[in-house]
Amino acid sequence: MYALGDTHLSLTVNKPMDVFGGAWTGYVDKLREGLSVLREEDTLVLCGDISWGMSLEQAEADFAFLDAFPGRKLILKGNHDYWWNSAAKMERFWAEHGFSTLHMLHNNAYEYGGFALCGTRGWFYEEDAGGHDEKVFRRELIRLEASLKAAGERRKLCFLHYPPRYQGYTCPEIIALMEQYGVEQCFYGHLHGGSHRLAVEGRNGSVEYHLVAADYLQFRPYRICD
Repeated sequence: MYALGDTHLSLTVNKPMDVFGGAWTGYVDKLREGLSVLREEDTLVLCGDISWGMSLEQAEADFAFLDAFPGRKLILKGNHDYWWNSAAKMERFWAEHGFSTLHMLHNNAYEYGGFALCGTRGWFYEEDAGGHDEKVFRRELIRLEASLKAAGERRKLCFLHYPPRYQGYTCPEIIALMEQYGVEQCFYGHLHGGSHRLAVEGRNGSVEYHLVAADYLQFRPYRICD
């Protein structure tokens, strides 16, 4: 089982991340090489910011890129996934285009080797420029709890797009839910470049945290377990 966030694919729309230079130069080729480790029996959780496409149609080439690799891919929403749509529309689109390895991690949970894989986008107070949107925030908490409840009594791993904590910041409501439901490890993305130094990794409270943003991992998926 693997985790990777922030692939920021742009195979149809003209918004490649190469323009940022540094680690992002040639990032699609780096992703292709990094994801070559996947096998049919594997599961890869993609922690948001998958594609710059503004619609399912614009993201089609990016979905095809991911679907071409072996194994199951569980996709959760990031703040830049503007293509995201209702579960029915996304599942129908993927089925119609033969993307059989792609699945939503959204208000649900999946199993891998005795673990329950749970998750949602999460929330970032600092990015709510118009003032804290309580309604949207509460909806994310509801989605996370629905996912954790769907896991039942299985050992739980949690996948988020936004970090629930980093240096100088915590989202206590999300952390409390993870601790209440016995989450063992939390994997998150969103932090890039100089923000990597703010990441909280390792055990904090009862949860172990891991940053899995693609540029932080040199575009290689993080192996969670065999």
